[in-house]
Amino acid sequence: MNAAVQPSGMDETVAYAPLPRPFKLWRGGELPSGVIAYETWGRLNAERSNAILLFTGLSPSSHAASTPLNREEGWWERMIGPGFALDTDRFFVMCVNSLGSCFGSTGPASIDPSTGRPWQIDFPEISVEDVARAGYEAARSLGIEQLHAVVGPSLGGMVVLAFAACVPGGARHLISISGSGAASAFAIALRSVQREAVMTDKAWQQGRYEPGHGPSGGMRIARKLGTITYRGAAEWRERFARGGLTPRGERAAREAASRYPAGFGPRFAVEGYLEAQAERFVRVFDPNCYLYLSRAMDCFDIASHGDPVGVFRRSGLTSALVIGVETDFLFAIDEQALAARQLEQAGIPTRFAPLPSIEGHDAFLVDLPRFDAEIRTFLTST
Repeated sequence: MNAAVQPSGMDETVAYAPLPRPFKLWRGGELPSGVIAYETWGRLNAERSNAILLFTGLSPSSHAASTPLNREEGWWERMIGPGFALDTDRFFVMCVNSLGSCFGSTGPASIDPSTGRPWQIDFPEISVEDVARAGYEAARSLGIEQLHAVVGPSLGGMVVLAFAACVPGGARHLISISGSGAASAFAIALRSVQREAVMTDKAWQQGRYEPGHGPSGGMRIARKLGTITYRGAAEWRERFARGGLTPRGERAAREAASRYPAGFGPRFAVEGYLEAQAERFVRVFDPNCYLYLSRAMDCFDIASHGDPVGVFRRSGLTSALVIGVETDFLFAIDEQALAARQLEQAGIPTRFAPLPSIEGHDAFLVDLPRFDAEIRTFLTST
């Protein structure tokens, strides 16, 4: 495989796998060169048969858990490691940053080798299928041809289903968490409004903003809308009710004061929470990357590969686990039930786990004991 152009400002705490040159894209077009950023935990065995490939949601980096090079807690810290669900005494776990993201993998914020400037809105359209194939290429760069399992939540839950379609025989087992075989009308509607908030911000400048001077106002609104759908209604009531600002919320409110006329800034705890979430997101995520990955989720439909049952029958999978959350209204539980039913009809022994957590879509990030138990039990049997 050819060596790829390394991203500027390389993060020495992550590794970079080169993509094939060129990397053909599912919806047409190609990338002349590219890399996928990843981090690993555990040890790859001599047969290279114990690898688990972990895909992320829309916005996380590859830093799913702390490593010797980066001691900061990861987004799935208590799910990866000795004795956890992804047990590193048994498995080699590899988490990839999605193609199109902005945490080391090639995306709109990366340098276009033909111009020496960021790709921005000239980046070719990417798909969920491209994210899946790029992750597999990262695994192949380590000599892994068949994974023990592919795992992913949210966007990652879509990606692993795409992986089954695009890489037959590439994995023996599959775990799809709070994902979907096709974007629902509700999710498409929500993401279209989020993208509109970004693209109608004057600072977006038709996608050609200067780095660090992008559409922060639009991104804040987009993140707040998303955050509202990530949690369950019962949790919002239980956690915030009509309470006043917390100390963290007060800090966020002070920082936001200049954006609101007197009397209309954050007053309630839930408003302060949304401000804090938006502020953090704006600091770390590139707007064009957000647009590209959001659109990729809208366009995914496993049926575009043929009848889903037939697609899964050709996947080479030997078992699957599909997890959903009953209070998730962004990726409704019926969507996970359908994927599980199609996998089962394809002759793949499949466990469907509808969890009763009140945390909604983001339960996989916060209600860890429930997810740990399901994933641990499944992987123990593989």
